[in-house]
Amino acid sequence: MARAIIKRVNEADERRPFAAHGEASILKLGEITVGRGIFEPGWRWSKDVKPMAGTESCEVVHTLYIVSGKLHIQMRDGQEFDLGPGDVAFIPPGHDAWVVGNEPCRAVDFTGAEDYARPHARRGEEAQPTMQ
Repeated sequence: MARAIIKRVNEADERRPFAAHGEASILKLGEITVGRGIFEPGWRWSKDVKPMAGTESCEVVHTLYIVSGKLHIQMRDGQEFDLGPGDVAFIPPGHDAWVVGNEPCRAVDFTGAEDYARPHARRGEEAQPTMQ
């Protein structure tokens, strides 16, 4: 029989910092991984995460709930949109994103946390998560 799993975000299994502009808190709930992102003003995927990811754009699939603040998303195909408090969005691979305004954006990611903001592997090596 399955058992309930309860965790607190401030006691995450792993933290992945975004340079000086926030962090992702990773929580493993059995076979599910959930992430909480705090994106500070000035955060942009192409500046703060791209060097870790080693890809031209974010290649992670996200299913996000925006708790507070705003994000602007720019898809590789040219589509652009803003997300704000209360929005739920499915974002396919191939995008850049940045904080809009002076308020941090807090988001919960139900599908992309496992691999998001994880340092890319060198050829022949497995990626190691950043622990803080």
